[in-house]
Amino acid sequence: MDDYERRLAWVYLSRVVTGPCAPLSALIESVGVVEAARAVRECALPQSLRGPTEQRRGTDSAARDLELMDRIGGRVVTPDDPEWPSWRLLGLAQLDPSRDRDCAVPLVLWVRGPRSLLESSDRALAVVGARCSSGYGNQVTGEITGDLAAKGWTIVSGAAFGIDGMAHRAALAVGGPTIAVLACGVDRPYPAQHDRLLAEIAETGLVVSEYPPGTSAHKHQFLARNRLVAALADGVLVVEAGLRSGARNTVKWARRLGRPALAVPGPVTSAASVGCHRMIRDGEALLVTRAEEVIDEAGPLRLPLSGSSGQATCPEDALSGDEARVFAALPKIGSRLPRELAQQSGLSLPAVRAALPALELAELVGADEGGWYRKHTGRRHLADK
Repeated sequence: MDDYERRLAWVYLSRVVTGPCAPLSALIESVGVVEAARAVRECALPQSLRGPTEQRRGTDSAARDLELMDRIGGRVVTPDDPEWPSWRLLGLAQLDPSRDRDCAVPLVLWVRGPRSLLESSDRALAVVGARCSSGYGNQVTGEITGDLAAKGWTIVSGAAFGIDGMAHRAALAVGGPTIAVLACGVDRPYPAQHDRLLAEIAETGLVVSEYPPGTSAHKHQFLARNRLVAALADGVLVVEAGLRSGARNTVKWARRLGRPALAVPGPVTSAASVGCHRMIRDGEALLVTRAEEVIDEAGPLRLPLSGSSGQATCPEDALSGDEARVFAALPKIGSRLPRELAQQSGLSLPAVRAALPALELAELVGADEGGWYRKHTGRRHLADK
């Protein structure tokens, strides 16, 4: 079986279901992508997949789709490719489809832009907020995202009017990386008025979608898109949001994935900041006002801010949030399975599974056949010197 055959199978299935489809993801995991494509074409499927695949299974435009992407300077990134951000998308695979209908890992990602998707999402912040942003919101967004982008952080957003667009422009202004995640095909700028902005992002950053070229934007696709905005970043920052803002949906995904959710406060008289204030008050998001505070919460080791009291003497002292609770639940000797850690820490199983890779990346924990265990850390090394 050659790589091109597998690529054609991924692309075919992506257009058949057009968006997240947990039953199809499960089938691919069970039998492989080529066999799954054959089963869809022949309708040799379980009942849960017959409805979602019925309308488009007879249309196979995979070769034409690949040619189109090549013609517009784009590409398809599949789970077979080195560029696939598997670490970022791992949390989605741990969620329960019966609870989160759109939680499935995307089948493929359609991409325009010169950067590596894997490398660009290595240190990233999602920035979302009101479409009808105020001058205050635009200023704060420009300052925080500009500072982060200048420090090498990738700014991830949805290219919408208001805060989204301002976040992308602030990153571009300092020559920083930015990723626009669309709820339509990457060949269809949305909103249309951001055609030039998206073209500029595609020149120096990345424009990404799980939807095949030619796909129009529909309401439910924006909600599914929000999970990718959250998944491709280390945390989600909300700058201005009304009480019923779609930004809150992105925050929901961040919390499910174990990512920190952050919000910027506004004037107490501002209707544009009511959603941020509610999320802060209800404990859904942490209050931040500057880039350093964002890095403190979303950075890999959550290192304390300069000037803060009490300096960490070893990496585990710098942990906070879910990572700190999971690390504390690990025994000093021996190992534990994720389900045992969930019971011990009081966190949900998906939150534990999202925290463990972060701890492993920080070289604080390891895994063997018995489960997860603590590694020797900075305190031991300091004592050895």
